[in-house]
This record gives sequence, C-alpha cells and structure tokens, in this order.
Amino acid sequence: MVFKTLVNKIFGSRNQRIIKKYSKFVNEINALENEFTQLSDSALLCKTNEFKNRHNKGESLESLLPEAFAAVRESARRSLKMRHFDVQLIGGIALHSGKISEMHTGEGKTLVATLPAYLNALTGKSVHIVTVNDYLAQRDANWMRPVYETLGMTVGIVIPNMNTDDKRANYSADIVYGTNNEYGFDYLRDNMAYSLQERVQKDRNYAIIDEVDSILIDEARTPLIISGPAETSSDLYKKLNSIVPLLTKQMVENGPGHFAVDEKHKQVQLTEEGHEFIEKVLVEQNIIDSKDSLYSPHNISVMHHLNAALRAHNLFHNDVDYIVSNNEIIIVDEHTGRTMPGRRWSDGLHQAIEAKENVLIKQENQTLASITFQNYFRLYNKLSGMTGTADTEAFEFQQIYGLEVVVIPTNKPVVRIDQADQIYLTSDEKFNAIVEDIKVRRQKQQPVLLGTASIETSEYLSKLLNKNNIPHQVLNAKFHQKEAEIIVEAGRPGVVTIATNMAGRGTDIVLGGNLDAEISKLMKNSDVSEDELATLRTDWQERHDLVLKAGGLYVLGSERHESRRIDNQLRGRSGRQGDAGETRFYLSMDDNLMRIFASDRMKSMMASLGMAGNAIESKMITRSIKGAQHRVEGLHFDIRKSLLEYDDIANEQRKIIYDQRDYLMTADNVHETVLSLIESVMTGLVHKYMPPDSLEEQWDIEALQKDLASNYHIDFDVTNFLEKDQSFGVTDVVAKVSQLAIDLYQQKQGNFEKNVIYQIEKNVLLQVLDNLWKDHLVAMDYLRQSVGLRGYAQKDPRQEYKREAFYLFESLLDNYRQEVCSILLHYNMFSDDQLAQLEEQKRSQSERDLEKMQLEHSAPASAYMNESEVGFGETEFNIKSSDQYRRETPKIGRNDKCYCGSGQKFKNCHGLVTSV
Repeated sequence: MVFKTLVNKIFGSRNQRIIKKYSKFVNEINALENEFTQLSDSALLCKTNEFKNRHNKGESLESLLPEAFAAVRESARRSLKMRHFDVQLIGGIALHSGKISEMHTGEGKTLVATLPAYLNALTGKSVHIVTVNDYLAQRDANWMRPVYETLGMTVGIVIPNMNTDDKRANYSADIVYGTNNEYGFDYLRDNMAYSLQERVQKDRNYAIIDEVDSILIDEARTPLIISGPAETSSDLYKKLNSIVPLLTKQMVENGPGHFAVDEKHKQVQLTEEGHEFIEKVLVEQNIIDSKDSLYSPHNISVMHHLNAALRAHNLFHNDVDYIVSNNEIIIVDEHTGRTMPGRRWSDGLHQAIEAKENVLIKQENQTLASITFQNYFRLYNKLSGMTGTADTEAFEFQQIYGLEVVVIPTNKPVVRIDQADQIYLTSDEKFNAIVEDIKVRRQKQQPVLLGTASIETSEYLSKLLNKNNIPHQVLNAKFHQKEAEIIVEAGRPGVVTIATNMAGRGTDIVLGGNLDAEISKLMKNSDVSEDELATLRTDWQERHDLVLKAGGLYVLGSERHESRRIDNQLRGRSGRQGDAGETRFYLSMDDNLMRIFASDRMKSMMASLGMAGNAIESKMITRSIKGAQHRVEGLHFDIRKSLLEYDDIANEQRKIIYDQRDYLMTADNVHETVLSLIESVMTGLVHKYMPPDSLEEQWDIEALQKDLASNYHIDFDVTNFLEKDQSFGVTDVVAKVSQLAIDLYQQKQGNFEKNVIYQIEKNVLLQVLDNLWKDHLVAMDYLRQSVGLRGYAQKDPRQEYKREAFYLFESLLDNYRQEVCSILLHYNMFSDDQLAQLEEQKRSQSERDLEKMQLEHSAPASAYMNESEVGFGETEFNIKSSDQYRRETPKIGRNDKCYCGSGQKFKNCHGLVTSV
C-alpha cells in the first residue's frame, strides 16, 4: 500500500494518467475549432462523406477522432446553441475507447454521447444508445437529432408496441435510441422469427449505455424472459392462497411456527411443524392424497405453488413491490420506483400475488426465450457507458464486462455541502423531524427534494405534509408520466418534491426552474414577443438568485438505500455545474437496512441511553450503516455473479441454437445438411442394436427391423441381407440402411421443384429445432430449481448444473436429428399452392403466438441466486432398389472444410447437428 501511494505521487494515479492522455486529443480538437467555425452548413455536412471515405480507405477512427469531434461540437453549437466543454470531450473520448465515463449530474452526459456516436457511425454500422426508460429514449433522440442531421446522420427510436416495419426502419438508422429492455427483447424475438424478413435488429457493433450502473448492475439481477402460456389451472393458486393465512410465522430461529422468512435472500422455508400441518390441510382439502407426501414426485407442482404463495404473502407487498391498477398486478422496479406494465414475475409468483390480491389470475407462463443483460451486452463488439456513480462498482464492471471506469473532472468545482446523518430511535420520530426540517427550509424559500425508498413511504410522507399544510409534488411509480413536468418545477423557490428512489433520473433540476422548458411551453400556446421572453428571463433570474441565496437545492433522504451508489445518486441531484446545494439523510433503527443488518444491541443501547426523541450523530452507527451497505452490496454482487455463472452455461447452448437458426434462415438450401443428418441417424440406429466390435449373439436384429419399420417406414430384412454374404458386417448394414433411407426420401420428392423441397426442409428443421428448444428451456428451469438440493450431498450445485445441462443439450441434439429424420421420411410433399397455404398458416400462427407472449423479469431472488432453492401424417411407400439416389455434389466428410466458407471443419460448423 505504501509503495502504491509513493508510485501515485510520482507518476499519478491510473485515472490521472488517462485524463492526461485524453487531454492531448482535446488540445487537437480545440486547435481545429476556428477552422470548423468558418465552414458553411453545406461544407460541414460534406465532412461526413469525407470522413467515411477516409475510413473506407483504411484510416482509423482514432486518427479521425479530433476532426470528427470538432465537427460534432460545431454542429451542436449551430443547432442547439450548446458547445461541448473540454471535460465533455474527455468523456466522449473515454466512451469511444470502450470505457465508462463517470460524470456528475448536470455535466451534460446526453450531449457527450453525440461525440462517440457520430464517430463510430462513420463505419456504416449503427450505434445503439441505451437509456433506462422510453421517455428518455424519445427525449434524448429528439433533443440531439439536430446535431446528427446537421452532419447528415439519421436517427432512429425503438420503443415498445412499434410495428415490425417501423421498428426495422428505425434500427436501420445511423444512431438508434432505445431502452435496455427493448434491445434485449428484440434480440430474443429476432431469434424466434421464421424468416429474415421478420427480424428487426441489424448488427450489434457499438453501444453507449446511459445510466450504465442502473442497467448493468441493478437490473442485471433479473434476466429478460419471453414466455408463452402454459397449461396450468388457476384453481390451485386460489386454494393455496386460502391456506397460507392458516400458517403462523416463526418469529425466532428454531422457535414455534410453520415457516421461516429470510428477508435478506427473499426466501421462505417450511419448518418441520409446517410440513406436518400443511400436509394435513392439503389432504383435508383433497389437494393431495392421504397416502402421499408433500414431496412425492407427482406433488412437485403443489410444492412449487405453495412456495410461491408463501413468498407472495410474506415478501412482496402492495405499494412497495407492486401496485394494483385496473384489476391487474403491476410490478414496481425496486431500483427506480417505476411501474413496469406488461412485465410479470416468473415461477408462478405473479399468479400467487394475483390470488392474494383477489384479481384475475392469468395463465402461468412457460419460458420461450431468455437472456441476462450481462450476456446480451457482451454480444456487442464494443461497449461503453456513462453515469454519475460508477466508481464504487468499478471492480464488477471490470470483472464482468471488461469495462474500466474513468472519473471525469467536473466543469466547475462541486461546492455542495453533505451534512452528517441524523439518526433517531423510531421511524415516527424520524418522520416528524423531516417535516420540521422541511418547514424551516420553506421559510427561507429553499427548494427541497425528499427521496424515499418506496411508494408506501412517499405516500405516508405526503399525508404528513398535507396534515401540516405543506404544498408539495409527489413523483413516484404511480405518476411517472408526469415526471418531466414535476422535475422541471422542482428547483423553484420553496417547492417540495417527493421522489421515489431515483424517479426522474435523467432530468436535471435547475435552480429557479427550467427556463428552456418554460419558454417552450409558452411558445407552444401562443406567439411570444421579445418583451415577454425578456420578462420571463428576468423572472427566472430573480428566482434563481433567490434559491442560490437560500443555499441551493436541499436533498433530504428519508432512509439509506442498500447501496452507497444509490445514495450518491440522490446526493448528486444537488450541486450541479458548481451550484450551491446541501444534502442530509434522516435514519431510524426501524429502517429496513438497520432492522435487517444492524444489531438489536445497538437499538437497545440507544433506548437505554435515553435517546428517544433526540437525534444523534454517531461514528459507530455510521460505521454500522456502511458495514450493512457493504454486506448488501456483496450479497447483490454474489447474486449477479451466480446468475451469470448459471446463464453462461445456458448461453453456450443458446449461441449454438441461434447460430443454427441463422444458418437455416440465411442458407439458400440445407439439402446437404439433411442428407448428412439422415446418414447420421441411420448410423446411430444400427449401432444401437448392433454395436461395433460386438459379437453376433449381442445383436438385436429383430428390434432394429421393428424400429426401422415403425419410425422410419423402412422395410428391411436385415437377417436375409446378412445371409446373402457371410462377409457382411455392421458397416455394411449401416451403408445399406442409409442408402434405403436416402432412396425413400428421394422417392418422396418425386417431380417437385427443388425450391419447394428446399423450403420444406428449412421449415421442418426450424420448427423441430424451436419446439425442442422450448422444451429444453423448461427442463433447464426445473434443473435450475432443483440442483441446489445436491449441495446437501456435498456436491457443487454449479458443477452438477453444468454436467446435467450438457446431458440435456446432448439429448436435445440427438432428438433433433431423430425427429427431423422421422418427419422427412413420413412427409407428404406439397405443391407450390399448398406450400404457400402452409406458409400463410404458419405466419398467422406466429402472429397469434406473438400476441400471447409475455415479457418478464424473473423474480429477484429466484433459484438462480440462491442455491438452496433452488402433425405430420404418415404414408407408406414401396421402395424400388433401382431408384437409387445420386448426389449432385461430392459427400462432405466430417473433417473436410465446411461448404459455407467459414474455414472450419464441417463437424464444427454446419455439421454440428449431424455429429453425435
């Protein structure tokens, strides 16, 4: 440590060295400013084509950077009357370098993103700018659009509920704005499409993630899931919902009670007493048989539903984790306080909450496609991000994503005053103190931003303020559509704004109110004269000066968040661009963080010292709070890491399946793959009944003949074939059976056009692959939930999951080969008209399936994170030996180069599905 400190003093820290390196680029950009200022609009526009041509001839983006950044700066100055500060240029260089720029609130991150977005769009590939919600995606795209269009670049926006054609057109733009969820779901939907025309996303070349900590850290705990309805009755949810209130909670460890609640891990476990009681009740209600155990194999679904009901009643609360609106359960994002309409928890939890709240129970869903944010964003060739708070999570960004955090200096020094925490014994004392503090602030016309951790707390504080006749605005998940309007007013003198967690993030609070927003609103309603504008500016300046004199924006936190980073985000709303500001947190020993992680001894000590009603500032308690936050941050990191470790296993399988789908949709024909697959299946079938290097006594020829006849319509007398020539063996049988299968397939094709045959082959391969993949995902879900129990047998659950997942995937590929072969050998070929009719039926079914799809977030504390929970008609054909199939091209060996031109061996490329 001493040596590191000495090195930093001599050479500067890693961050300082990076800033110094980037400053050289800034000097070059500044030197070009006069040159670009003198360009006409058309000359500035022509710069884009010049840069593209130079790049196409081999000039690197790093070489183009100074000129490209100078062009963007000039474009912003002309179109938005905004000029990039030097520190914003440094932030843009860090983003282009594939790093995370930590820039304080109010430093202009939205404008910074235009620099690397323009530079990287010169390659001809789209740049994706990722935001946390649809409002910000649309606002930022339309706000920055003039900067890009002045330089001849196009801008697209992707939001939910766009039709396919519009979304595809927007993805074709040079710079695309959208949310992390929409990008992820579009990727999954594209890999469920049956043709290239149904896909919307292009390449994933470069992404800039705004509020990168929120997206890659907070939301990374929950994977994106596309699901469809499964066949599950809602009656069981209702019955178990009526049983749960009969159970009593265990208040102390190993004490009396039917179940224990683990709030840290969001889990509920039945006790021995609970097992006996619940089995008795389930028998009485005819849910399980009197001779059965709750853990009998056929009662697994009952146990699954019971666990969901217990969690719904004890861990998920109305107005905290969800709200009830229009007879529906709507999830509230625990990190941003926003509602997420259309999202559903998986594993039956959402249905259990619907039963609890007595609303309509929707059908349970089956996973159709899933991916974590970690694995989605790692698909990009280059990734970068920006936020006001990343340095505390620098280790995770580096370890998981390979992203280095660069702390960018502020344009002006931060003069905000961060006051010490005020700690009270009870929550009532704390809330009363908050109200009194707000009264004092309002008297001197200081605006107040009151941050809460839940909707429930925000509504309680709102009632208290109303009781004390304090006017205020509430900004939480129930009113997030008004966010922009409320935030715009939040900086006015004496205005009190209650904000749930980080609601309103991405919109600056300007002292005195947002002048630009006020001018825009006035100009929308009527024609505005210069005198009116001057009056408006004078009024704003007076308000601005009044707020500065009062001490700037006062941020008041009603409790500490689980993460220091979220606390820092709340503090960062005050003191933007060198403004005055002040922050303080009010805590009590009843707060969730203190209640779960702080010791009871501390609360008892405070009571015994007579601290009731009085605030204290204690270094010991402050250390305890920081320790609790460290433990929660560590817990959440472990959850995300565990989620990623499990998903990495599934991700390898996902890549293989999606690559295979890509090949099937892009290939002109897959005839060679089908022939190799048929030969592979026939080889495996013969070896199953006639193992190589085995004695004749071990052969089961009768079973082989039955299998060939019943599953593949091949009538072949193996015994007679072997008797014809005593030298014939297993290899000869394999060759003969393969030839018969190919003869049968060739005879079925008759005189049909090749394009018809090729289309049928592609359809069969795609549909079989998709159906088996969906079933495989269900099996993987069950495996994930059950594998944790193997820890009791002293086995590593992750290694067990990896091993079992490999066997499941091997089984999928084996079933895929066999099913495709069986279908094609039973298949009736169709005419062009019949094929077109089938295509239309398939497209209509695909659209109906899409309507039924649900976009889900998995429950935050699922088994991913806690290992202790963890028609084709049949037709018979006569085979004529003279109708022997002749290949149009030479047979491709497993070790030959693949015909697709990849340079890989056939067995490792498109022959993967034909290999054993």
